[in-house]
Amino acid sequence: MSDHIVVLHRWRDRHAHYENYLDHRAHRVTYVTTELALDSVPGGAAAARAVPATDDLDAVWRAVTELRTHFGVPERVVALNEGDLDTAALVRERLGCVGQTSGELARFRDKLTMNRVTAAAGIPAPAFADAPGEAAVLTFAQHHGWPVVVKPRRGTASRGVVRLDSEADLPLLRTSPPEPRLVQEFCPDPIFHIDGLWTGEELGPWRASRYVNTCVDFTQGEALGSVEVDDPELLGPLDAFTARVAAALGPEPWVFHLEAFVGTSDDGPPSIRFLEAGYRVGGAEIPFVWREVHGIDLAGAAAAVQLGRRPELPVPEEWRTGGWLLVPSPVPAPCRVTAWDLPDPPTPGEGPYTAAIPAVGQVVPRVGGYEHVGARFRFRGASSGDVEKAILRTAAQFRLECAPEREARGVRGARAVCGLDR
Repeated sequence: MSDHIVVLHRWRDRHAHYENYLDHRAHRVTYVTTELALDSVPGGAAAARAVPATDDLDAVWRAVTELRTHFGVPERVVALNEGDLDTAALVRERLGCVGQTSGELARFRDKLTMNRVTAAAGIPAPAFADAPGEAAVLTFAQHHGWPVVVKPRRGTASRGVVRLDSEADLPLLRTSPPEPRLVQEFCPDPIFHIDGLWTGEELGPWRASRYVNTCVDFTQGEALGSVEVDDPELLGPLDAFTARVAAALGPEPWVFHLEAFVGTSDDGPPSIRFLEAGYRVGGAEIPFVWREVHGIDLAGAAAAVQLGRRPELPVPEEWRTGGWLLVPSPVPAPCRVTAWDLPDPPTPGEGPYTAAIPAVGQVVPRVGGYEHVGARFRFRGASSGDVEKAILRTAAQFRLECAPEREARGVRGARAVCGLDR
């Protein structure tokens, strides 16, 4: 059996600690990565090859082919970022190595397939349908009502999500490149994300969090926050709901990032409806919060699954509460940071415990996802209320100024005040 393992890697920060998941002395571990992420490749790597993007199948395949000539046919291909799951599956198929195939991945990456699987399991969700064109969207809306949401069937990070309030909005669909899409009934309830491990038989450790603002708002220049939930009236129903979804989508072990609409009332149980799920560690600051606040490495569990091992994670006897905040750059990337300011909180615990803020003069690159943004903050506290207050305070007081990269020299730049609407 080959001891060669290929890792597709795109993070510049330490979202994953590969050296803890793979013995780089016992295996020849090679990396296909980007120029931005080269510096975070472990020093024990047998080799690394840079490509323009790790979701560029042709470029990745050329790099893997070259690595194969030096280190042998890979035994495994590991990819922990959602944007690389499809590429990894296709590379496995071409190599003939074990691991998840495109067909097995479809229920996690194709939102139409995903919704059909969960609907067949009786899991409540907004009405949905395939949306091959404007006529299909109009027919759906005439039956289910306006507004509707149309989104790519294989989109990530809310890319290409469009809300249509009436038939007059249908031309908005022409502003994006054609691709397979899904149409859904609009749901006004708050969106929660639920992250954790399904062992194959039951839930392992998991946490539910409520978004402050929405991922779609973030694509339109608004800040995005998240606070973990500690309300037992919500956590009980969310536990049962999450287990149903995890079992329906993946009877085998998997690390999940699940999103759901959660409506509440004063005199009844919460209404929980499925939105979507990812076969991966949640994005943004989720892997960091899990490691730093809860002492659990979800990325390590996801790597174990892809390496054919059974993931094992501890369940804390008592959970602390974490949260995070993302601030977009005030001008489109690439842009250069010209100034930023965040006053110190009046007392400890009223601000972030750590932050990733580009230095003045640093360029924010034009890269999709939630890593390369204006600023990132992480929070912890004794309760959801404490963490949310710290998030809102930071959002209200943080100032960031950037200038377009081509105009950065001698330009003061655009200024953003990071607000979070409730």
